[in-house]
Order: sequence, then C-alpha cells, then structure tokens
Amino acid sequence: MPIWKHCRIYHMTEAPNWPSIQRHGLLCTSRLLSLCGLNSAERYDLERRQRVQTCRLPNGAVIRNQVPIPPEALVRCLAKGLKPADWYAELNARVFFWLDTDRLNRQRRACAASPQVVMTVDADRLLANYMKLTTLTPFNTGNARRKPARRGLQTFVPFEKWRESGWSSEAAALQIQPRPSSHPPVELAITDAVEDLSDFLVDVSHLAAGEYFSP
Repeated sequence: MPIWKHCRIYHMTEAPNWPSIQRHGLLCTSRLLSLCGLNSAERYDLERRQRVQTCRLPNGAVIRNQVPIPPEALVRCLAKGLKPADWYAELNARVFFWLDTDRLNRQRRACAASPQVVMTVDADRLLANYMKLTTLTPFNTGNARRKPARRGLQTFVPFEKWRESGWSSEAAALQIQPRPSSHPPVELAITDAVEDLSDFLVDVSHLAAGEYFSP
C-alpha cells in the first residue's frame, strides 16, 4: 500500500551539478561545502548569509542564489530566538523536493536562462529508506517576499508527525492559526543527503535554457 498519495516527487538542479550527483548522490549545500574544503570565513558566507548570486564552488558544483529570502524580510517573519543566519543554515542543511510540477516550473522560470536537470523520484521508495530524516513544509521556505509566512524550526514537520496530526505541531510551536487538514504540503525536505539517489530515480530530464519541465 502506498505510503502517501504522491507517487513522484521532483528535484531540479543546475546542469553542471549532474556529474557530481552521479558520483556522490544528492547532497545538501552544507555537504557540498564540506567536499570543497573551504576555509571557515568562505564557508560562513555561503552557509549562513544570503547568497545574492548563484555561486560556482571550487569543485565545479553550482549553488543557487537566495534572492527571495533577504535578511530584512526574514527578520519580520522568523520565530523568536532565530536570526536570518540560522534560517539560511537550516535550508542549507537539507535536500528539497517539489511535490508538483507547477511549483517546479515556477522555480524554472526564475532560472530560465541556464540549463537544468530535473530528477523524478519514486516517493514511496525514498520514504521507505528516509522516513526518519524527512520533513514536510506548508509553504516555500526559500521565499520571504510579499507577505511571508511565520516560520521557525517547527516549520519542518516530521513526516510521521504530519501523518498523525497534520500541521498542528507547527501552529502550537509558532503560536499561529492552525492550518486546515486539507492544506497540502509544498516541499519535502531530507536532512543532509540522499547518497543513494540512483536507487529511487524514475527519470532524469535535461532542460535546455528556457525549456520547461513536462513529466
């Protein structure tokens, strides 16, 4: 019996990252920085400050900019006790998947000038191996523009807790209005890495500049 209704989930990356993913699996940004052996100051800037530009690391890997989450916007929506640097670190410690292609193609629109690779993953098989490291989010955690949602560490709801009680743990921790049980997850995030990604791949699509994804 399926673990949940999403048979397929999607991860999109800059095309130059594909050879590294084939060798090492899908690594979070923090793991990519460790592979490069950057000094502490360089690493801090990339891991705990807003990246205003897409960056190419010494090993050729490309990490995206974080233009939609400027620190001044995060200050207004972060839970008490958290600083923008903490939020950047949280995002950089996870691998993210989209649950639908509409949102994936919104991201594609933001980087339409550069070739991309889309990995389609068997969600049930991935969850069977990574359930304990999997969280769900109720909104795009990499965007804090317009009217940003209140956010904190509890925005990342463990998958098993979400199945039991929906978004109630998020609401209680952040002291916000509970989301209805019908509110769908937006992102699936796995802590650290999916090193054995090839075991769960269904399809790999190489998108030329300006090309959008169609499953």
